[in-house]
Formats: sequence, C-alpha cells, structure tokens
Amino acid sequence: MLNRYPLWKYLLILLVIIVGVLYALPNLYPKDPAIQISGANASATVSGDEMNRVARALEDAGINVASRSIDNGTGLFRLASDNQQTRARDIAGELLGQQYTVALNLADSTPQWLRAIGAKPMNLGLDLRGGVHFLLEVDMDAAIEQRLELNASAMRDTLRSEGIRYRDSEASDQTLSFSFASEADRDRARSLLASQYQNYSFSNTDEGRPGLTLSLNPQAVSEIQDYAINQNLTTLRNRVNELGVSEPLVQRQGPNRIVVELPGVQDTAEAKRIVGATANLEFRLEATDSTPEDQRQTFSFRNDDSRRAALERDVIITGDRVSNASTSFDESGRPQVNINLDGQGGSQMNRASRANIGRNMAVLYIEHRTRDRTVMKNGEQVTERVPYTERGIISLATIQSALGNQFRITGLDSPAEARELSLLLRSGSLAAPIYFAQERTIGPSLGQQNIERGVISVIVGLLLVVAFMIARYKAFGVIANLSLAVNLVLLIAAMSVLGATLTLPGIAGIVLTLGMAVDANVLIFERIREELRARPIQQAIHAGYERAFTSIVDANITTLLVAVILFSIGTGPVRGFAVTLSLGIITSVFTAVMVSRAITNLSVGGKSIKKLWI
Repeated sequence: MLNRYPLWKYLLILLVIIVGVLYALPNLYPKDPAIQISGANASATVSGDEMNRVARALEDAGINVASRSIDNGTGLFRLASDNQQTRARDIAGELLGQQYTVALNLADSTPQWLRAIGAKPMNLGLDLRGGVHFLLEVDMDAAIEQRLELNASAMRDTLRSEGIRYRDSEASDQTLSFSFASEADRDRARSLLASQYQNYSFSNTDEGRPGLTLSLNPQAVSEIQDYAINQNLTTLRNRVNELGVSEPLVQRQGPNRIVVELPGVQDTAEAKRIVGATANLEFRLEATDSTPEDQRQTFSFRNDDSRRAALERDVIITGDRVSNASTSFDESGRPQVNINLDGQGGSQMNRASRANIGRNMAVLYIEHRTRDRTVMKNGEQVTERVPYTERGIISLATIQSALGNQFRITGLDSPAEARELSLLLRSGSLAAPIYFAQERTIGPSLGQQNIERGVISVIVGLLLVVAFMIARYKAFGVIANLSLAVNLVLLIAAMSVLGATLTLPGIAGIVLTLGMAVDANVLIFERIREELRARPIQQAIHAGYERAFTSIVDANITTLLVAVILFSIGTGPVRGFAVTLSLGIITSVFTAVMVSRAITNLSVGGKSIKKLWI
C-alpha cells in the first residue's frame, strides 16, 4: 500500500525522537554559580571543618549559599546569585590561606536521573559561558640555567672519563667555570670540550689556579629561549588535552608569555594545578663518603621533612626522557608510577645503573612555585610575586640490577598524587618554569545583550520559517514545522552527546540550519504539486517523496563537504560554526526524509482524499 511505513520503521523514528528529547533536556537546566575549594596539591583534601568555617564566613558576609557538598576531597558551595561569586571566592581564599585553592565554578544542575544515562548539557564557548583565562610567563633565565646545569653535568662526566683532573665547576649568568690542577689539564679540557660544544666561547682565567670559562654565544641563548617557549607550548597543549577541554586556546604571546583559555571548564582548581604545575623529576645517585663536598647536595623527603639524604650533583636523566607514565599499585597496595623512557634515556639509565649496582638511587621531585609578598613602593602597598623552587626526594631505593627503559617509582603519598605525577610526566616536561602572570575567570566576552540577541535570532528565524511554511503549504506546512522542531531537538541532543562547544558563530550555524532544513521539504512539496497534475493524490505524494530524495541528498552533500573543509582548516569560531552546520545537515536530512514522511503517512496515507491542502 502506498504511503505506509512498516511498524518497525515508525518505532525506530519514535525511538530516535525520544532519545533526542532525553539528551536535549539537560540544556534546560542552567548551571549554578559556585565556588570550589580543593587542596593546593593532589594529596590535600577538604574536610568538614574547613567547609563549616567557610560557611560561617560567607553567612557573616551576607552571601546566600544554596547548598554545599564534599566530593572526593573537594568542597563545593552553590550560591544563590552569580554576582556574589567573586566576593565569596575572595573571602574563602583569605580565610583558608595558601594551603587550599579556591576557584570560581559553574556547577552542573542536571537531575541525577539524566546524569545516570550520560545526558549532559552542551559545552558553551568563552563568548557564551566564559571559562578560565591564564596568562603564563616563561622563566627564560631558568631555562638557560637548566641547560647550563645539564651541560655542566655532561662535561664533568666527559672530563672524568678522559682522566682530566678538575677542582670544581660553577654555572651562573650564561657561563660555566672550571678550575684545574694544572695548565696542562686546562689545555686538554679546552681542546676536548671545544670540539663537542660549539655553542660556547672559551677563555682562560688565572685567578689562584688555572681556570676555563665557557660563555654561551647569543645565537645559542636565543635558540634555548625559543626551544623553551615552544616545548612549553607543546607540553601545555598535552596537559589541556588530558583535561578533556573542548576547543581550548593555547598560544604564544610576545617573547616569553603563553595564553591559555579553557572554555566552560568545570574544575577550575584542577585546571590551574595541572596547567601551572612545573613538576619535573631528576634521577640521581646517593652521595658516598668519597663524594667531594662540592659535588653533593642534601635534600629532605617530600613526605617526611625529618628524613634527609645527600645526593650527587650529577643528574642521570630528567623527566623529559619519559615517553610514557601510568599508575598502579605495588605488592603492598601502595600507589606507584610506572615509567617508560625513550631510547636515549633508557641507554643513560642502563649505563649508570649497571656501573652502580648496590648503590642507592634517588628520585628527586622538583616544583617551581610562587608566593605573594606585600612590599611598600612609592608609599603604597604593592603585591609582588616571588618565585621559589621546592625540591624533595620521593624515592630512595637500592639498585638491585641494571635498569632499562621500564621501571617504577614508589614512595608516593596517595593515588591522587600518583595520577597527577603520571599525567605531568606523560604530557611532557616543561623546558622552563612558568608562572601565573594573570588569572581570571572570563564572563561572556560579547556581553549578555549580544547573547540574548543570538537567542532571539534563533526564535525569530524559527517563527518566520513556521509562518512562511504554513502560508505557502497549509496543512503540509504544519508537517514541515513539526519535523523542523524535531530537527532542532535532535541537533541540540547531538551536540550535547558529542561534547561539541557552542559559540556565538555556532548559534549562527543553528539559524542557518533552520533555514536550510525546510529546503528539503520545499523540494518535496513542490514535487508533489507537479505530480498532482498527472497522478492521483496518493501516487503524487509517493512520487514527490521518492523523486525529491536524490535532489535533497545532492544539495546537502555539497554543503556538508564545505562544512568539513571549514572544520579541518579553521580554528576557534570557524570550527564552532562548521560543527553546528555539519550536525544540522545530518539531522535535517533525517527529519525531512524520514520524520516528515512518517507524519504524512500517518495523516493521509492510505486514505481516500478528494483534495490535498498543499
């Protein structure tokens, strides 16, 4: 029989619509303004006492708290108004001090029954929802200092292997200095090092004993600085990818700064900790009684300040040789990090461990941080940032046998600390420390008024299309409008499920989709009008849908190809527009061909009709 679907096809269309409605529903629940409190490091947690102290302080300040909760050691205060967010954060931050991180947040308000099936609202871009903006400053002096220390360690190893006696070495201000027992040793060292390190200029010094000074040339300094900024860019992008942020912005600004923008982030405290973390590892041998005093350094253990150990200055390898890292538990159920080294790192580790079986090797954890200090300048109190470095031993174990590319790190405080350390190592080591020059939570960059206009444009466009279709095609115009409504629901559901980010250009894509969605119905209805001149009504309807299908597919495939090209070569807002347009094309074809025809079949299919209102 003409214009009849089998039952399974009706049920399939109904199922798609029901699923679309369910996964579009979370977008009706706006996110609650909130502040989030978490520990300054992964092992610190927020307890009920801290939550009670903050709650009392907010109440005394007249800030209305809608609710509060603790989840996995992180506290969350939902506020009644977003106008109180910044003030609440400042109060909590001042009360708790530097042991805790207080950040602005937008807490999900989706009902639990929707979250249970994986339904969540769309991600909104910086221009609609806002997010976190970090301006990071790369410490170029530290980048040069780190390169000097690594080169100095390699040079000392080279001199020892050649039997050249040196007294001590020092790295400072883009120079390396060595002193020797005799001029003959200095000359041999100069000849040997000059052939291997061509980025240095060499000069002899004679202050008490024969000396050799190596100075980095300007081109080498520039190359080190460029490498530091580019390596940090790559590392930060990897870390942001680990956070799962949609359409982030990580780009260089000026000679030594990096901008990081994370739209619609939920856990801003974790974002700050992961993005800003400058953790690195150094693997060193424990010093022995025969180690010269100038070649040893003493450090305390991270989890026990009372324990200390003296380590050799020479570094076996650093964290930048780690190719992969994962977490697990050892035989005693304690957290550990499994390390995979690259080829060069594995060779260095094997060579060092093979020659020192029976000695202790330490894993030194290094983190560059800053603290705020208030000083008086020109009669005014000014807060300035003071950088400092924390170093602590996280593992000290005896080398039982030669190590290779794979081994493990134990001695961590908690699984959370192990996960964070593995993430930082897996995403790559920073080539130089970074500091927060600026941090803020961004509101809608185009203003609330422009956002409302974007929403109004969708509503106005929808109403105009609805009015035109009813005026032009009467009863069939109603069918087209019903399928258009289903199309909008399915589009929102698809963007929510795929985690696509909606931006203001994305809203433009939705408006365009609404206009394009009825094109398929126009093709169908006009074809039905032509067929009515030569066929009975039921045959005309059947022929209209069947013969317009090819034109619909051809028209939408070309537009879809353009959208895919835009997505592949575009960035930021252009990609947001392309995503919305691509999904809109797919849902438009489905609703025009399947949903519209299903409604038509249920309305007039198989019935005896003398006149068709089209």
